Amino acid sequence: MKTSKPRRPAGSAEPARGRNQELYIGLVRLHVLHHAAEEPIFGLGMIQELGRHGYKLSPGTIYPLLHGMERRGWLRAEQRLVDGHNRKVYLATKAGRAALAQARRYVRELFEEMCEGTWLIHSARRYSIEPSSSAGNIW
Repeated sequence: MKTSKPRRPAGSAEPARGRNQELYIGLVRLHVLHHAAEEPIFGLGMIQELGRHGYKLSPGTIYPLLHGMERRGWLRAEQRLVDGHNRKVYLATKAGRAALAQARRYVRELFEEMCEGTWLIHSARRYSIEPSSSAGNIW
């Protein structure tokens, strides 16, 4: 008997894998910058955090990404003593915080276009509201 992997719901592909990795890597950078603006982060911790969001990253992906963000001036690295071991942690810089603030505006606008607009269309269909209704043109 042939066994197969469990089927994933439509649209729930593993985000940072395969041919779409380039599309999602910007979202990964935003996640990293968001967390680094809140508290010091480290590579393995970010792999685990991003894993909770469905991203499957390896050390071979996260560490070059962190180094690149450091080169761009968005992160700064520090050595800290954690549980008796030196650990390299990353924190958002002033430039990183400014970039994150701008990105939040772009993400909010994109979210509104992608999700809230879809919600309006589905709600209108659900309640049989036509786009040209007397309530005005919301489309």
